[in-house]
Amino acid sequence: MNIESHSGIFLSIFIYLSCCFGEEYNLDDRAGLGRTFDGIGGLSGGGATSRLLVNYAEPYRGQILDYLFKAKFGASLQILKVEIGGDAQTTGLPWAFPGWVGNGENWPYSFPDITASYVVSWILGAKRFHDLDIDYVGLLRYTLDKQGLERVKIIASDNLWEPITSAVVADQELLDAVDGSLSWYQNCSWSPEEWKEAVLVVAAGPVSSTKTMTISWNLVASYYDNLPFGRDGLMTAYEPWSGNYVVESPIWITAHTTQFTEPGWTYLETVGHFKHGGSYVALTDSRGNLTIVAETMSHDHSLCIRPPLLPFNVTVQNVTFNLKGMFASIGELQVWHSKFDFKTNQTVLFQNLKPIKLDVDEIYTFTTVKGGQKGAWPDPPPSAPFPKSYKDDFDVSGNPYLSEAPNFADQTGVFEYFTNLSDVGTHISTLRQVVTQRPVTWVADADQTISVIGDYNWYDLTVSSEVYMEDINSGGVFIAARVDKGGGVIRSAKGIFFWVFADGTYKITNDLSGMVVLAEGLSGTKPYVWYTLTLRVKGDSASADLNGFPLWKNTVLLNPRHGWAAIGTSSFQLVQFDNFAVEAD
Repeated sequence: MNIESHSGIFLSIFIYLSCCFGEEYNLDDRAGLGRTFDGIGGLSGGGATSRLLVNYAEPYRGQILDYLFKAKFGASLQILKVEIGGDAQTTGLPWAFPGWVGNGENWPYSFPDITASYVVSWILGAKRFHDLDIDYVGLLRYTLDKQGLERVKIIASDNLWEPITSAVVADQELLDAVDGSLSWYQNCSWSPEEWKEAVLVVAAGPVSSTKTMTISWNLVASYYDNLPFGRDGLMTAYEPWSGNYVVESPIWITAHTTQFTEPGWTYLETVGHFKHGGSYVALTDSRGNLTIVAETMSHDHSLCIRPPLLPFNVTVQNVTFNLKGMFASIGELQVWHSKFDFKTNQTVLFQNLKPIKLDVDEIYTFTTVKGGQKGAWPDPPPSAPFPKSYKDDFDVSGNPYLSEAPNFADQTGVFEYFTNLSDVGTHISTLRQVVTQRPVTWVADADQTISVIGDYNWYDLTVSSEVYMEDINSGGVFIAARVDKGGGVIRSAKGIFFWVFADGTYKITNDLSGMVVLAEGLSGTKPYVWYTLTLRVKGDSASADLNGFPLWKNTVLLNPRHGWAAIGTSSFQLVQFDNFAVEAD
């Protein structure tokens, strides 16, 4: 886009509707620059949100990563935030800790040396085993420095703006130790969990707060769709069995900033809200480059998960940017445009455009930076349901040792490949639940461990697995069908659960907690013996076999009517599974 040069270069943006207001806004560096831009990124974690991504075959997994991270191709994310796995489904930032860190308490801070050493060990391991350099972590300056990790910067909080800010102001040693503060959602310095309101992420967020970094939760919605917060990612990839994925609009809204800036750029002081609604930010590399991001999203299309936005109006207006100072010599700006159409669904995303016509519910980028691209791979395969016939013998050959089995999504506990070095039979390679102490968690995880798999819409199905209990006193294991809940509400999950115990009993329950008993009796089961469990659910009845012999049949079922298949244990204990299979009608 060519811009005429008069006494000062100016850029006019018009909203073409029935009537117009006219306002001018100066973009000038002579009064000094503002905050340093730290980048825009995504969070892989907060509920195993990338669980299914690893199961995608190439080239589709690589294509998904390109849309997220490849420079000047898609979202071009500048930051990756991950969570330290704490043996819990909601887990670098630790949201959960292994039970030993809490030393018997559901609180990780009674023994700060243990907690700090745990986090530092994770950083050292990330470098040693994966050659990863961690840039930011939580509060533990002394322990980091002691291990030679002076370069790792500290985030003072990952919760709310207060009370950490007051503490930092009052404590010089604390102030010297930290690099920034991180708080959730739309009202603070760094925002770690921006959601689908992507326009507010790239434009309104830095204006309406003191935010210099934004991290979207979640990076990619790569978990079963009917788990909580379905499709709440920058893009969606929850069908590794088909290869299908969806490049969602937040990818391109993020690109409006990330493809034309870099961490270390600086906000101009002269940024803010348009008088009649909408907002704009401008950033520079202090070497003459300029990027302006403007948005005119209406209130009803700018909803936030929390906190809710206060009412505001976006009305018709003509806007003129006057470029001054070092920007007065700019003779050309690249123009990128996205427009949301909530009536006809004729949405346009990240389009290179000339000339400029700005309407309500739009976002524009004006920039001196060239090379922006709306990258595209060929369409992925069409969407398809989870296979109705599915088997896994958990053979670890060709798979990383101690990794998860494909398509199983652990909701409580950790299920990993295991090699029985002493087994000379058919169970050398198995899947093993390995957490033996309840983790320190921030949500009410179940008292039982459970991993779900399959299609949430499954109704009539047969689930089978060989199982091996390793706890003499309290061993217990189950297979299940029609499991209706997961994530933070897994504790209240219902379904059809077939349990056997090391004390020689069995029971059938309608819930994970085991309180609603449909049938029970003697099974003769004991620890250190392999058994084959088979559960059949059809219509309003269910039956089950132990080693091919009926234990019970035709138990009456009313709810739930559909759900996932699952495996699990009665408590945090060692149990092995082998030769898992599902047949759905």
